[in-house]
Amino acid sequence: MSSAKEFSVPPVIFPSGPVQRRATAPFQPRQGQGQGPSPLPFMSFEVGAATTSSFPPPGASALEEEPPLLEELGINTKQIWQKTTSILNPVRVWNPNNLHDDADLSGPVLLLMSFGLFQLLAGKIHFGIILGWVTVSALFLYVVFNMLAGRNGTLDLYRCVSLIGYCMLPMVTLSALSLFLPQGGLAIAAAALLVVAWSTRVCTKLLGQVARWDEHPRLVAYVCFLIYSLFSLLVVF
Repeated sequence: MSSAKEFSVPPVIFPSGPVQRRATAPFQPRQGQGQGPSPLPFMSFEVGAATTSSFPPPGASALEEEPPLLEELGINTKQIWQKTTSILNPVRVWNPNNLHDDADLSGPVLLLMSFGLFQLLAGKIHFGIILGWVTVSALFLYVVFNMLAGRNGTLDLYRCVSLIGYCMLPMVTLSALSLFLPQGGLAIAAAALLVVAWSTRVCTKLLGQVARWDEHPRLVAYVCFLIYSLFSLLVVF
């Protein structure tokens, strides 16, 4: 067997006194050592400085100049409110500055959906019937009115739909009232007659003002009476 080899190990010398080390800041060189600046300098981030910056975010001026969403969609809430309140007085129809000349469908759709919603609360699903009857009623009123007016007729189909829709406000009231009255009773029938007369008078007056033609008002009123009597049947029965 071969003899074991001996390796020379240098002696380890420990310092005789305690070693004192000085704490240094992070990322900073120790004193007494010839090192350069730290490759990762300490940087402070202040949140308040970013929030109080005088520079606006990109695109802020463009957003401020954008019109409201309802205005972009062509929905004038103030005009809708004025048109709706002009229907409330059946004795004196209020149409300031020919307000109903500017026809729209936002208000009529809102009133028709309200009418259908109250019918839904009564257990009747009539949304499709209501929209269908409004379309047929507008076509019927448009044809009859222009046949009566002849060359003087300036009423278009869009205004017919708008006027019929806004004059549905009394029908919406009747639909809400029917939730508290017995179906098919005398009270609901009397309320339906009053509401039909209310809607008929208002629609007749507005048609004459919008179309600038006030001849044969009884025939026009008869057509409006048939239209709103049809809607009242949905509430009574």
